[in-house]
Amino acid sequence: MTDHEAAPTHPDRRLSTKEAAELLGVKPETVYAYVSRGQLSSRREPGGRGSTFDAKEVAALARRNRREPSGSSGIGGELSVRTRITLIDKDRYFFRGVDATELAARHSYEEIAEWLWTGRLRPGVTFAAPDASVAVARRAVDALPEHSGPTDRLRVATIAAATADPLRFDLSQDAVLGTARTLIPTLVAALPPLRRDHRDEGPLARRLWGRLTGRAPDAASVRVLDTALGLLIDHDLAASTLAVRVAASARAHPYAAVSAGLGVLEGPLHGAASGLAHRLLLDVLDQGSAAPVVADELRAGRRIPGLGHRLYPGEDPRARALFALLEEVPDAAPALAAAHDVVATTARHAPLHANVDLALAVLTVSSGMPASAGETVFAVARTAGWIAHALEEYEERPLRMRPSGRYVGARPPQPLPR
Repeated sequence: MTDHEAAPTHPDRRLSTKEAAELLGVKPETVYAYVSRGQLSSRREPGGRGSTFDAKEVAALARRNRREPSGSSGIGGELSVRTRITLIDKDRYFFRGVDATELAARHSYEEIAEWLWTGRLRPGVTFAAPDASVAVARRAVDALPEHSGPTDRLRVATIAAATADPLRFDLSQDAVLGTARTLIPTLVAALPPLRRDHRDEGPLARRLWGRLTGRAPDAASVRVLDTALGLLIDHDLAASTLAVRVAASARAHPYAAVSAGLGVLEGPLHGAASGLAHRLLLDVLDQGSAAPVVADELRAGRRIPGLGHRLYPGEDPRARALFALLEEVPDAAPALAAAHDVVATTARHAPLHANVDLALAVLTVSSGMPASAGETVFAVARTAGWIAHALEEYEERPLRMRPSGRYVGARPPQPLPR
């Protein structure tokens, strides 16, 4: 036998702490660490002196520990989470094994969301928001101060929609899917429209368009927005997605899980990055050249927004797909030229490629949208991905997302403070 193997046990019997430790190849103290992190469940038998453990559960954990590299089990090292949703491989990424850029080119945001959630396509599907949910979300959003940002509004709308759903604690797959299909259009409907003649009908991208710009929608521009939503729907375990999975691991309902994701998204290093690229492009258009603008950014010690991505050695495939579509939008030509100028100018001192934030900025600048519009697009799009991860996490053992802290403070015992 290897260090992590033991003699087979009857699957229905309970194991003592010592037997569980032997099967796992760890010390007894580590068995209780697994319990505290939600990786094992324990039970104290009536009249017994110690905890007992389910033999099948212990055997399954032992198999995972043998299969996974050191550190991926949550006992230390970098956290690794098994997922069937998104794979990022070199300069491509895949949704349930299908090229994500091809999906976004051929299917609507709603259809891609259904693919992520269920593994099935529903051609022509659209999401509808209940009147009661929209009414309470709009009232909550309308009560916010004028300076509130888009993520503020979406987070408040999410919480308000939750209060209108008495069945929100039902975490069965059908119930969560029902929540997802109504929450996303509710978030869009809760945002104030920028056109008096705007109507909430048709695909989600068209409904969202009227809340991002006062310009009349045209087919080519709405197609770019719909494709952007589909491309941004998920991107593996980004910081906001990890927050959603932690919430779902604690069995928070889907509204609360989405709210956790929105809280992280608001950080300047995540969802707000496209706003910085938007302002950069406006400066380039105003100056007539990227050179002085890039020089000012470098002189101030700032990184150039919209360039580079830690997961892609080359160009971000999402940016590549959006740039190709933006070529077909005549109004996008100046902003697109400015973006290419930024990339070419920066390439003189750093081999950085465009990322999706720069492509989003071209869309928002050329469509007369505010700098915060990219953050709204990102948040609405990613909500569907968060729901997919929540659904996946609800199938895992509760509270498994519990890494251990490595204490580096003063060693006890210390004297009482005075």
